[in-house]
Amino acid sequence: MTQTREPRTTPAPPAAIDQAKLEAFLGKVVDEVGAAYNTVLTAIGDQLGLYRVLADTGPLTSADLAERSGTAERYVREWANAQAASGFLRYDADAGTYELPPEQAFVLADETSPVYLAGIFQGAPAVFGLTPRIVEGFRTGQGVGWHEHGAALFEGTERFFRSGYRANLVSDWIPALDGVEEKLRRGVAVADVGCGHGASTLLLAEAFPSSTFVGFDYHQASIDAARQRAADAGLGADRVRFEVAGGDEYPGTYDVVAIFDALHDMGDPLAVARHVRESLTPDGTFMLFEPAAGDGVADNLNPVGRLYYAISTMVCTPASLAQPGRAALGAQAGPARLGAILTEAGFTRVREAARTPFNIVLEARP
Repeated sequence: MTQTREPRTTPAPPAAIDQAKLEAFLGKVVDEVGAAYNTVLTAIGDQLGLYRVLADTGPLTSADLAERSGTAERYVREWANAQAASGFLRYDADAGTYELPPEQAFVLADETSPVYLAGIFQGAPAVFGLTPRIVEGFRTGQGVGWHEHGAALFEGTERFFRSGYRANLVSDWIPALDGVEEKLRRGVAVADVGCGHGASTLLLAEAFPSSTFVGFDYHQASIDAARQRAADAGLGADRVRFEVAGGDEYPGTYDVVAIFDALHDMGDPLAVARHVRESLTPDGTFMLFEPAAGDGVADNLNPVGRLYYAISTMVCTPASLAQPGRAALGAQAGPARLGAILTEAGFTRVREAARTPFNIVLEARP
């Protein structure tokens, strides 16, 4: 005997649900998932040089793009379709070509651009790969050290911040600080703490040849990379050197100390700020560069805050929780909290000197 199955029906949403809001949120979810996958596809396009080829040549078919980039056409075609659906490429249905518009090229293919952001896509897949560790951290409260991530995150982070540093550091941020540009031109000793691959250190060393620079980082692999970059730039150890040391233990006395986008990652920011204070000359300057943020959560509920909160959940907060102190300051600490730390550390003059969409610059004096 054959049984007749009743057709399945989709249950109606509860009466309290606003249908228009539900549909709008479903659309947002679809967009979010597509964006998550497109993050990885964008990293692939960057790694394979697909954006660079399109920027250099103009509209191409998927076959031409594959030939010029040395890749397989069937993969390239699917990638290009996803990129076009995401608004990263422009598709011409009549010609069957894909184009990288100049605005997108300025962001994804021009490494000299002040808004070159390909690096942030490079780092994302490396972070995603440690998701099981982050899930375990949610359950236990344990941290995940910066050094436990893959090299793609270290390189991507450097590329992301370097474009902003190149556009603003020497031309805008240094002049915004009281007397610092004059000191650097005259010739002083500078420490760059938490220097990573040394992008900020090298930019300063190239701009101010009369001063000497030491970059410190606890991560040996990053210090090795920074040393190689210094050698490639022709900067000898008499001008700039890199050493392994934590933010609360680096040696020496300096006229200027800088921390670029790293204090919030440290286990004990107060101990680091106190050590900076102790390592400064009596008339020294602490330049603190941190991710742009307001002082309250509501101030940061915007696209940049969304990005930084997400990165902070996956990278910055776990990194701090993996270190002694476990302060977990987070990437959106804001100038008030940062200023309070600096004041408690013994600095008597603290002010916000500059701000961009991605960074705030605080100046602290003894």
